[in-house]
Amino acid sequence: MTDHRRNNNRSSIPHSVWPAEWVRQAEQEAADSLGITLYELMLRAGEAAFRLARASWPDAQRWLVLCGHGNNGGDGYVVARLAKADGIDVTLLALESDKPLPEEAACARDAWLNAGGEIHAATMPWPQGVSLIIDGLAGTGLASAPRQSLSALIEKANADPAPVLALDIPSGLLAETGATPGSVIVAQQTVTFIALKPGLLTGKARDVVGELHFNALGLESWLAEKTAAIHRYDAASLAHWLKPRRATSHKGDNGRLLVIGGDHGTAGAIRLAGEAALRAGAGLVRVLTRLENSAALLTARPELMVQELTDESLTTGLDWADVVVIGPGLGQEKWGKRALQKTENSQKPMLWDADALNLLAFNPDKRQNRVITPHPGEAARLLNCDVAQIESDRLLAARRLAKRYGGVVVLKGAGTLVAEENGDIAIIDAGNPGMATGGMGDVLSGIIGALLGQKLNLLDAACAGCVAHAAAADVVASRNGVRGMLASDLFSSLQLVVNPEMNDVNHD
Repeated sequence: MTDHRRNNNRSSIPHSVWPAEWVRQAEQEAADSLGITLYELMLRAGEAAFRLARASWPDAQRWLVLCGHGNNGGDGYVVARLAKADGIDVTLLALESDKPLPEEAACARDAWLNAGGEIHAATMPWPQGVSLIIDGLAGTGLASAPRQSLSALIEKANADPAPVLALDIPSGLLAETGATPGSVIVAQQTVTFIALKPGLLTGKARDVVGELHFNALGLESWLAEKTAAIHRYDAASLAHWLKPRRATSHKGDNGRLLVIGGDHGTAGAIRLAGEAALRAGAGLVRVLTRLENSAALLTARPELMVQELTDESLTTGLDWADVVVIGPGLGQEKWGKRALQKTENSQKPMLWDADALNLLAFNPDKRQNRVITPHPGEAARLLNCDVAQIESDRLLAARRLAKRYGGVVVLKGAGTLVAEENGDIAIIDAGNPGMATGGMGDVLSGIIGALLGQKLNLLDAACAGCVAHAAAADVVASRNGVRGMLASDLFSSLQLVVNPEMNDVNHD
């Protein structure tokens, strides 16, 4: 279950994510592995959804079931039949089509009719007093904006005060991308079947999915034999990366991090990155910035080592450092460009963010020792396209960035993506809307840089850093809500989440 007020997941939600098209194509193989038919899988899906609906809304006695002209509609027919048998007053509306129903959906419809159920046209007057709506309209097969007849039903459902349970995916949400090119069901709960699909976890998903439930329909052992190219990470994953430290460890073991940036007026960015690195466990953090920033930074955080950025200090710092972070508050003028030109020749693990990415867009290069962390606007500049293209298929955008620029790419946003050039992707299933505020990216840069210094490889540092960043924000949101959250508010909870052995915030 995903509750986006805090964004915790039950252990029943898997960490493997599969393309919806792959799931559709593999359903027959999956059913054969159990020696059952696809219709029996549909019966299991309908029963799982019915049980969830009864448990979640036990007092709901007037259900409206919306069925499309596919197997998602077939799931709806099964739910309707089970509800009617349980004494619930069920109204079923179905979209018409010139094409025949798929075999399994036709069987489910016939079973509904044989149980005394009625099928009403989608254009009939909307029933009054509905206490629960079951969305079985479009499912995972939708690849574009809903047609007018489907869109009209979606808008009616959203206007009704009754809660909505979506079957497999809210109708109108694209299962592969999380995009919403047209009308989309806004569900209070969604139950997805067989495997998690990426569109449930990124893009616009958080606006419409509600609480996410999962049922493998008995196919757990079959899925366990497959290798997923997409992985979901949440706060419970941190213990995998962040092990307790040895009692004899010292600051040199935990990484020497060089942070470069903070042009005129942007000392805050470099301070946030530097302190975040310390809170994430970096052994030593040296900041190279404008001389005018030094006093303020040392007063705010005396544990930082602060120097004026000059050619000499940069040469010395690059030689000293284990890891380099460049970009927070760097600016795009001569001062920042010169620092980046000198830094880019380093072969040490690096993270580029903010203005370093804007400068990279003008002079693209590919390297394997670098993490880049663009938000959608920066990603659009790096790919020479518009933001709408990025958001229409975030997974494709992340893969394109990794292929063009090498190393590891963090595409920030709701459902942050971490991608490598080989096509593997991680989805970060944590975080909340309070993070949409200035300085959050600077904090993330410092966290990932610190974890690189603690000997995590680029991919693991990026994934663990994104999870720690989001999990810290979720702790803050659970205490104070999301509105008014500051980037610096994360520091106290960040120390908590990067020590998973000491607390239970990752296991609520």
